[in-house]
Amino acid sequence: MHIWVDADAVPKVIKEVLIKASMRTGLPLTFVANQPVATPSVPHIRSLQVEKGFDIADNEIVRRTQLNDLVITSDIPLAAEALEKGAHVLSPRGERFTANTIGARLNMRDFMDTMRASGVPQQGGPPPLNQQDRREFANQLDRLLAKAVKY
Repeated sequence: MHIWVDADAVPKVIKEVLIKASMRTGLPLTFVANQPVATPSVPHIRSLQVEKGFDIADNEIVRRTQLNDLVITSDIPLAAEALEKGAHVLSPRGERFTANTIGARLNMRDFMDTMRASGVPQQGGPPPLNQQDRREFANQLDRLLAKAVKY
């Protein structure tokens, strides 16, 4: 299992949780972003800087993702593409995306895009990450990693 992180929008605290998990398990971890991402000097943890542009980082993650890899993202289309490749997908809030749930999430995203395009005022973005979100992410991550790594 390789852990791929859509790092342009992942909160720092989630990056720290991922680094600790990778250090503990030895699983390869790659942060993909269009800007530099600091990582510890460990061979299996790295960052991959891609060109700036719409979906460049997402496309690179999809290109490199393989069966049973783990993708960390809140981007619904990226989550759908990773699931199609047989990857596990987890949001920074600890939401596990699956083949059974991604269709509804894509529909809601498309509906909200249509609403914004028709001039309906935006209701604001998601609330800031809180302690419960962090715990849920760490718990879901541990569950996924426990299946991939024999301690």
